[in-house]
Amino acid sequence: MNSLTNGHFVSPSRGVVSVDEMVTSISKFVKEDPAKFYRLVIGTDSQTRSVDGKAEIDFVTAVIIHRIGRGARYFWKKQKEQKVPHLRDKIYTETLISLAAAQELVPSLRQAVTPAKYDLEIHIDVGPLGPTRDMIREVVGMVNGNGFVAKTKPESWGASTVADKHT
Repeated sequence: MNSLTNGHFVSPSRGVVSVDEMVTSISKFVKEDPAKFYRLVIGTDSQTRSVDGKAEIDFVTAVIIHRIGRGARYFWKKQKEQKVPHLRDKIYTETLISLAAAQELVPSLRQAVTPAKYDLEIHIDVGPLGPTRDMIREVVGMVNGNGFVAKTKPESWGASTVADKHT
């Protein structure tokens, strides 16, 4: 998979940041209002395009720190893959990318912000309506099996709204 940001994330307000800089930014955001509780959301969405007659899929992963009731900050990263898109493969890949991001981010984040300050959710772009409804149990099981909480549509706004904005 080809990463367009060389493993870095993009902050709408700060530009390209490393994972360490993103963790520092998340930590500062939490420390600005330590009495509040937070939700850390990771979600991936994809968009298929035809470029010079070849199928290309953009996968966008969003990492959102949501101060419950009082705003949020987010970061995103885009990766391209050149292959023929199949819905099942796209959904599995989106889920696996989100899981990989969580596994990369969580150890550093736990050192910077106590886990008692936030809930971590993986948002998956599947729902009870439409062609992805048959996949819900499978991908939720993947996420839960890795020790994370999964959210699906209509609660998976991290994937279906924030990540989708950058596909």
